[in-house]
Amino acid sequence: MTLRDIIEARINKTKIMLKQKVLKTVLIRARTAILIVAAFGVLGGASLVHADQFDEQIKALQSQNNATQGVVNGLAAQAGSYQGVINQLQAQINAVQAALAANEAQQASLQQQITEAQNKLDQEKAYLSNDIKTMYIDGQLSTIEELATSKNLSDYVDREEYRTSVQNKIDSTIKEIAALQAQLKQKKAELDVLVNAEQQQQDQLASDRGQQQQLLSFNEGQQAAYNQQISANSGRIAELRRQQIAANSRFIGGSAGSGVACGGGYPARWCEIPQDSVIDSWGMYNRECVSYTAFRVAASGRTMPYWGGYGNANQWDDNARADGIPVDGNPQAGDVAISNAGAYGHAMYVESVNGNGSINISQYNAALNGRYSTNTISVGSLVFIHFP
Repeated sequence: MTLRDIIEARINKTKIMLKQKVLKTVLIRARTAILIVAAFGVLGGASLVHADQFDEQIKALQSQNNATQGVVNGLAAQAGSYQGVINQLQAQINAVQAALAANEAQQASLQQQITEAQNKLDQEKAYLSNDIKTMYIDGQLSTIEELATSKNLSDYVDREEYRTSVQNKIDSTIKEIAALQAQLKQKKAELDVLVNAEQQQQDQLASDRGQQQQLLSFNEGQQAAYNQQISANSGRIAELRRQQIAANSRFIGGSAGSGVACGGGYPARWCEIPQDSVIDSWGMYNRECVSYTAFRVAASGRTMPYWGGYGNANQWDDNARADGIPVDGNPQAGDVAISNAGAYGHAMYVESVNGNGSINISQYNAALNGRYSTNTISVGSLVFIHFP
């Protein structure tokens, strides 16, 4: 395998690695896109609408935040992949740069050797030229004259052998230097090809690193946008909760105003777990006002309709009328009191009616903390559902 074949094999191997990483990046982006579509498909499609205060908006925003956070997590993982590729490319760039620097140094050394060889070749050629000139001058004498001027035949032979030896030595040196010079030039030519290939490889790696850096920057921009969306939704949730607490302010307080985790006989399987973590027997999330009142109606032996898919607490009185259940402004023990204040209202269970017209109620989640509390309140604009 020639040096060029080795270089081309290295470049092809690098390209294959880069194509594999690009394909992996595309697959990751595709999975992220599917996650985004799935997340917002859930928000946009039909889902269980449970009866609870502020549930539609708050739960939708929370679900959207959860879905968006999943997208952000996916983007963060993708960003880590981009950074990993960038690090690998940088390592390859560093390795190629080191090899390139070494080869460029070798290039310079070979060029220096070639120059020195040329200088030596020129010098030896000058020696040979002088020798030939000397022999030419000496050769003006005829052989007979040279023999005549020599002391003896041995002296003539020695002179001829010396001249021949010197000529052969110079000629041999010239050939050796010329061969060395040709070898150095061939080696430098091969090294020039290698250096050029390494420079091309370095440029390609730098280009690929730039592309990965652009993808990483775009990814980080997406993460920032999604995080901003999560922050905005969290702010809206906080505002909705503030509004609902304000609407329920007159129901908060009483003997259990601070609220306890469980109370009113509400089953432990629903009250001893995190709020909104399961759906009860009537299609409503646990530790919510409507879940508690539905339980109290059913626990008293009366029929509690399945209203889990029919809206919030302030829709219960409309649901009751539609089902033929009496609704009016006259409280009785065992009624469910409905407040239509605020966007989603509030449901309470009437424990008893006092002589002054006030009522004693029990409830869950009046302060949006998922806790049980009791209070004595005036009837005001409340309406009462008389479950049979």
